[in-house]
Amino acid sequence: MDDGGGGSTKTTKTAAELAVDIAARTDAYFNRTKAVVQRYGDCRVTYAVFMRRPVISAPRLMLDWLAEVACARGTVFDIDVIHPEGGWVGAGEPMVYISGSMVELSDLETILLQKLGAACVAAHNAYQMCLALPHVAFLAMDARHCAGAEMQDMMAYAASVGSEAARREGAKGFVGNANDGTAHWFGTERGLGTMPHSLIGYAGSTVRAAEMFRETFPDENLTVLVDYFGREISDALAVCARFPDLASGGRLAFRLDTHGGRFLEGLDPAESYAVLDRRAPGAIRRYRSDTELRYLVGTGVSAAAIWRMREALDDAGYPRVRIVASSGFGTDKCRVMADARAPIDVVGTGSFIPDAWHETYATADIVAYDGKAMVKVGREFLLRKNGERQRSGG
Repeated sequence: MDDGGGGSTKTTKTAAELAVDIAARTDAYFNRTKAVVQRYGDCRVTYAVFMRRPVISAPRLMLDWLAEVACARGTVFDIDVIHPEGGWVGAGEPMVYISGSMVELSDLETILLQKLGAACVAAHNAYQMCLALPHVAFLAMDARHCAGAEMQDMMAYAASVGSEAARREGAKGFVGNANDGTAHWFGTERGLGTMPHSLIGYAGSTVRAAEMFRETFPDENLTVLVDYFGREISDALAVCARFPDLASGGRLAFRLDTHGGRFLEGLDPAESYAVLDRRAPGAIRRYRSDTELRYLVGTGVSAAAIWRMREALDDAGYPRVRIVASSGFGTDKCRVMADARAPIDVVGTGSFIPDAWHETYATADIVAYDGKAMVKVGREFLLRKNGERQRSGG
């Protein structure tokens, strides 16, 4: 499968190490099934792998692992990828058929499903977010919310798959991520980003933090957090005045990450409504849920907050300064921002990580034994349709 600029960087285990790892991490009943089949005679089986909700196909981590296992065991797995990477998959549709020795396959189910489900849902979420804001660039900031390096790699991969699917439909998609270790999934060598809140606190002022960064990294574009002291607009304009060349040259951006417990500087409920009434009146004149209203005119990084920052920058003569928005940007928030035509240049997000984890469960069933179609009652929808064999690999 073509890497498309990305690929796994993990170290390949030896055959012995892989065997120990699989035995330890596989559910006991699969290990015992393998032992039973070894005793009574092997057969060729075909597994169908599916999910219970619509997703974007993101099978590469699973396929790469299966190829590694097959090589280590000196066997061959015939793999039919029914929905290739980046393709939309309906609920219950077989995504992949995996055929081979039952002895060699029966103890792999636990781990292969782990490598598929969450990636597919995260890819779907990333795809939906990119389509909701097709003219906005996205930056993957998921690493801090991941449970270790393996999940971090999986989520970055998923974002890249969802992004590429959205790009094929005209969206800008994800332009990178926030760390070097998984940057390869986005075709880059380095993670993107400039400063956390801790640097602002260390410097003692937003302007001084910007100066320190500029002095340390003179050739880098500058993105400055402006919510630390609750003076988003005042501090942004002060940084613009300090670096007018960067502001006029399109090399300066401000990241809005205002805490959800307060409004952006100068806003309150009434003024938030007034901002949107000036800029996107239709967005507030339709029925809205409480959550949608919060995204539009509430505390934190609302559409009104983004519009107010844009107004302040433009009125002060800084139209080329960009706005980076972060804080809770999932699919629903992106859709509301699109409806309000919020002037966002970049969204920093980790919210493509699945928040309903039960939706990430992938499932596999054997659907053929030595060529005879057979599956448990209720799963007949997994059986191959006549003539179905679209593509294969090893």
